[in-house]
Amino acid sequence: MSQKEKTGPPDPFGYGNKKIGPNGDVGWVEYILLSTNSEFNYQKFASILGVNPKDIRDAVNDYVLAMKKMACEILEMLAEGLKIHPKNVFSKLLMDEKSDSLFRLNHYPPCPDELQEYNGRNLIGFGEHTDPQIISLLRSNNTSGLQISLVDGHWISVPPDQNSFFINVGDSLQVMTNGRFKSVKHRVLANSVKSRLSMIYFGGPPLSEKIAPLASLLIKGDQDSLYKEFTWFEYKNSAYKSRLADNRLVLFEKVV
Repeated sequence: MSQKEKTGPPDPFGYGNKKIGPNGDVGWVEYILLSTNSEFNYQKFASILGVNPKDIRDAVNDYVLAMKKMACEILEMLAEGLKIHPKNVFSKLLMDEKSDSLFRLNHYPPCPDELQEYNGRNLIGFGEHTDPQIISLLRSNNTSGLQISLVDGHWISVPPDQNSFFINVGDSLQVMTNGRFKSVKHRVLANSVKSRLSMIYFGGPPLSEKIAPLASLLIKGDQDSLYKEFTWFEYKNSAYKSRLADNRLVLFEKVV
């Protein structure tokens, strides 16, 4: 731990431990957060951990490129399903050279039973939240913990499968589809026996991109719109100033 802490604290990129964001949210997790479009200091990071910086950079870049390609294919299928033309209306935002996308690795160490007892069981590894971006692609090892919230508030577990991806609709896609696709609250519970490792690609638009329901999905024009127009920069700032469990979209909903 003393070696890992030399790479932090995150600003917001880099290595972090337990503290999730600037607003008091904590979890039983350590993580590495990287921007896919800015040059992270791999040299410092790698030297402290005793690995080759080029190996890390190449591995991250290769993985992110593959995730971006898959995310774009999924978004184009969603656009086709909604009969939106052109079908790259969502995917082009990820392909933009200024796309504000992220890559995050989460490690949830085994949590001792006595600590879970002290905290009232089901210690939270990562608190409930929605993802603010357009789409998220998550892959994990064969350790359980990921849960999603149903409409009635009940939590159900997502079966672990290291050979599958969990695709998550983000808040921005919910807005652009005017609520046809919804971002679902999810969380991770700590496991008392096995460690959990997950890798998440968050596909985001450029900071200056205006986010609003697509005109082709509105029947009565702007009267049908559930959300005000905002830029991704505005929403990102608002989202990351909030607590994890807050309804991040409520400030941008139209009053009917």
